[in-house]
Amino acid sequence: MMNRRQFLARTALCGTALGLGLGAPGKLLAAASKGKGLGIQLYMVLDAYQKDPAGTLKTLKSIGYTEIEAIITSTAETLRDQLKAAGLACPSMHFDSLGFDPGIKAAHTLGSRYIVSSMLPAIMAKEKGGGDPTYTLDDAKRTADYANRLGAKAKAEGLQYAYHNHHAEFTDVGGGKVFYDVLLAETDHKLVQFELDCGWVHAGGKNPTDYFKANPGRIPLMHAKDFLPGNAKDYPGAELGRGTLDYKPIMAAADAAGLKHCFVEQEGPFARMGSLDAARVDFDYLRPLR
Repeated sequence: MMNRRQFLARTALCGTALGLGLGAPGKLLAAASKGKGLGIQLYMVLDAYQKDPAGTLKTLKSIGYTEIEAIITSTAETLRDQLKAAGLACPSMHFDSLGFDPGIKAAHTLGSRYIVSSMLPAIMAKEKGGGDPTYTLDDAKRTADYANRLGAKAKAEGLQYAYHNHHAEFTDVGGGKVFYDVLLAETDHKLVQFELDCGWVHAGGKNPTDYFKANPGRIPLMHAKDFLPGNAKDYPGAELGRGTLDYKPIMAAADAAGLKHCFVEQEGPFARMGSLDAARVDFDYLRPLR
């Protein structure tokens, strides 16, 4: 089974153009009493969802999840109806597999507020003629400009654009800065917000807590993710609480910085247990901290 990074790279290359005209190329009880919902990225349970959509969504609801972050594998209308039947909300969606303009339409169909790019550098590289994305200072500036234009287009449609990271965004670009720092500095706060994937931040050698503390109001979305120690080349996913990250300080910093939605997302392969069982373990670990 491919991991999410590989899946997104493939769908980013297969998706339609973005449509920007860029050319061809007691504390536990107190936490629980906050009433904040906990979500899950649909990709995490995609294997189960594709076999039994209705049953999978109902299981997520029974575990305690109140919302999902969408990827579209059929139609937005189909997913909307399935989520309604299961009693799950969809405040955010990733558009990479669709393209940006169809993604806007899908977001409206699903009732989503946030429209998110999963791998924007890969999409930009594809539009330039293919090849792997690079992460230099100039690349960071170009990506920030592109993100601003996406954000403006999303705002015109009544949506909020957000940028989701992987580990490569924490590449050093010189001057004591990393690629991600440039994105934060050179994007318009009103147009571009961020979805911090905490597992990939850690894999990139940085501390997610530091980013929440330094950027209040800019990170309304997050992915709670962890990896097993060692074997970093393959980035084997771990259930929350069983990997290398302690989410207690991360969640405290995230909430203090204005986090709106937290989505569990575990990378495969699910060799130790199935994805739905892992979703239950992840929920049980994170719920008291949320």
